[in-house]
Amino acid sequence: MPAQWKIKEVEELKKLIQSYPVVGIVGIRGIPAPQMQEMRARLRGKVMLRVSKNSLIERALEDGTKELKNYIEGEVGIIAANMNPFKLYKELEKMRMKAPAKGGEIAPEDIIIKKGDTPFKPGPIVGELQKVGIPAAIREGKVVIEKDVTLVKKGEKITPELAKVLNRLDIKPIEIGLKVHALFENGIIFTPDVLAVDEEKLMADLQEAARRAFTLAVETGYPTKETIEFILQKAYRNAYILATECNIYTKETIEEFIRKAYLHAKALEGKIGG
Repeated sequence: MPAQWKIKEVEELKKLIQSYPVVGIVGIRGIPAPQMQEMRARLRGKVMLRVSKNSLIERALEDGTKELKNYIEGEVGIIAANMNPFKLYKELEKMRMKAPAKGGEIAPEDIIIKKGDTPFKPGPIVGELQKVGIPAAIREGKVVIEKDVTLVKKGEKITPELAKVLNRLDIKPIEIGLKVHALFENGIIFTPDVLAVDEEKLMADLQEAARRAFTLAVETGYPTKETIEFILQKAYRNAYILATECNIYTKETIEEFIRKAYLHAKALEGKIGG
């Protein structure tokens, strides 16, 4: 028989999953305790986060949510909320923060040391910087970095020696936060590649789609409250042009006919006079 605490934990996890319309799996690896407490405080009242053993989370995921089992990898927790998956993902992304390296981490991006002055006074620090590949020198009583250098490339491991130097330079290359593996709502799994919406591009695409739809509706004469005024204006212009080309006299076209007759008369007068 499984331990009583395990049975209780699975039941509580099931209750959490069933109580919210949106649940998901988030990675918690590498988040120090103080930052985790800060994140919990910021989520309080909006999002529920529960960390448990992977095997117990798997047992709690059943029926409609069992597909989330495929996204349990590494150290994870269950997250649950009343907000839609896209808003939840955005909320979690806003909580990500920079942290110093300790050594052994994988660089998420290229770590580039920029050319320029440093806050250090001349001393042993010059040798420490040079030892890890930073072109440091003393210039006018200051320790300066003589040129830009890529200290660690994306995907490479940050050694303890590099981490120590980065900390002294106040460079925090590690991004920590709850990493969304997948979110679930109404039988649909949402992964980060779907949830990471570029809002500016989305709005631009929607505006372009609206513009094209409006143009198509006007061109095809499809009446709506947005297009009817423009369709009537277009119909009026077309009717006016047709009337003038076919010499149909109306109160709207008579002025144009008189103007044309006047211009023809002036042209004829010029020829006769010549």
